[in-house]
Amino acid sequence: MLENFVKQIMENFSFYKESWNYEDGCIYTGIMDMYNATGDEKYYDFVFDNIKKWIGKDGKIRNYEISEYNIDNLNSGKVLFSIYSRTKEKKYETAIKELYEQVMTHPRTLEKNFWHKKIYPNQVWLDGLYMALPFYLEYENVFNSRKNYDDIYNQILNVEKHMKDGKTGLYYHGYDESREERWADPETGLSQNFWSRAMGWYVMALIDVLEITDDKYEKKEKVKEVFRKAADALLNFQDKENGMWYQVINKGDNPKNYAETSGTLMIAYSILKGCRLGILDDGYRKSGEKAFYGTMKKYLSEKDGKIILGGICGVAGLGNDPYRDGSEEYYYSERLISNDAKGTGPFLMAYSEIIQNQNITK
Repeated sequence: MLENFVKQIMENFSFYKESWNYEDGCIYTGIMDMYNATGDEKYYDFVFDNIKKWIGKDGKIRNYEISEYNIDNLNSGKVLFSIYSRTKEKKYETAIKELYEQVMTHPRTLEKNFWHKKIYPNQVWLDGLYMALPFYLEYENVFNSRKNYDDIYNQILNVEKHMKDGKTGLYYHGYDESREERWADPETGLSQNFWSRAMGWYVMALIDVLEITDDKYEKKEKVKEVFRKAADALLNFQDKENGMWYQVINKGDNPKNYAETSGTLMIAYSILKGCRLGILDDGYRKSGEKAFYGTMKKYLSEKDGKIILGGICGVAGLGNDPYRDGSEEYYYSERLISNDAKGTGPFLMAYSEIIQNQNITK
């Protein structure tokens, strides 16, 4: 069923929004991971055929506005490096550099972390590290002689300093440097809870950045240890039966809580990739595989000839209108959906790691 589900994702794909968006980027990244795992050209062709529809002949990205300063908008740009490397077409370099202009002008906190969005001033969300930092670091590798490695790694270390919980080792979803938001603790600026998908975005950001960082860079080892400690913290809350993580990670005993698909698959991907890269000991692999296959057992089904991946939290955030207060009840109130890119993208990413492991052990 897994191969058929990959096929279905590709055959049924349509753009998530009419504007350039991060959700499509989750699918592009997952499919490109499948290409890297298998070498099958159909995966590369899928990404190329879809991404090229967004890029004009002059390299301008259709329906993308830098002035929006939405950090999510960098996510779909990650696959452009592979496209440009292979095609050598100038328009893809131009598109990459348009996104990099956002990186260079994006509003920041006083400690130089990217705001999550212009509409969320002074706020750092874990989600944003995944959206921005792997793109930023690959740009530095390809076009800028790695000059801004410190900027990237300092943002990671700032998040560890401010957003990590000393007791559990988990990370809070958001941080408001100004302490003005109602969801923010007036002393720490932190939101109240540990959301599984936020933790998923976070560990994916770490492992994807580590993968492409030059080994000689002096802060790489420190962030490897940050990643290892985050993985250890997460394993303390992995459900022993189904291998999944709960919507609010540390509240598994609340009857309103549930095992959530997207966060679990993101964490599974990160653990499996950490093992493949030698950053985690091979013993962690069983936990990653248990999470992946446990999610498939619980939430992957077939009905009327269609494969359905359920258990995906539709969306969760902080602030805005109607106001999202970051309470435990809030995270339970968001609707559950099926076959959404925020779940199917991480499925592809995690499945590609399962395949890569099978290739290694053959």
